Amino acid sequence: MTASDPLDFTALRATLYTAVVADVLDALGLRSQAVDLPLVPISGEGLLLGRAKTTQWEDVDEDPRPYELELQAVDNCQHDDVLIAAAGGSMRSGIWGELLSTAARHRGCAGVVVDGAVRDVARMRHLGFHVIARGTSPLDSLHRQRVTAVDVPIELGGVRIEPGDLVLADLDGVVVVPQAVEAAAIAGAIEKTTAENKVRDEIRAGAKAGEVFQKYGVL
Repeated sequence: MTASDPLDFTALRATLYTAVVADVLDALGLRSQAVDLPLVPISGEGLLLGRAKTTQWEDVDEDPRPYELELQAVDNCQHDDVLIAAAGGSMRSGIWGELLSTAARHRGCAGVVVDGAVRDVARMRHLGFHVIARGTSPLDSLHRQRVTAVDVPIELGGVRIEPGDLVLADLDGVVVVPQAVEAAAIAGAIEKTTAENKVRDEIRAGAKAGEVFQKYGVL
């Protein structure tokens, strides 16, 4: 948690998960905050949670200033950022790899979500850096794909992401929490997690699931 950020990301990563946050967003009337894309965890374990650092990508045949904006985005990452690469699902090349992961991690970046392909998987797994992507490709992005904009609103799988929005990702998927409802969503998710723990304990102690649901309203 930085001096300017009210959230304790370390504590939240140990407590929350995407499904419980999605449930709370549903209750707040935001029923389409889960990214509808075939994104899968490539490396890293547990919950990826942080603030969106957005990048927009495009396919190219030539890039006169290779890597310029993607390196700028990585170098400007703040602690607990999640770098989002909106590449439109292009699998033309591996636009993220081990060296960018090393640089981003050094800047305090929590991880990356790539709507496209990545590479250097074995090395990124050894590093333990959180990477969520569509898949993999051994090809370099040079003269194949490039960043066209940084820190702009983007769209990922039907979900609008503003720079600074909360992003959560785990084995269930990717969920985005708009800043306007952040406080309510986090408070509700913590409350629901606490209730779920009570439900789990009572079921393990012999209570019937239906009885416990009537008591807590949680399933």
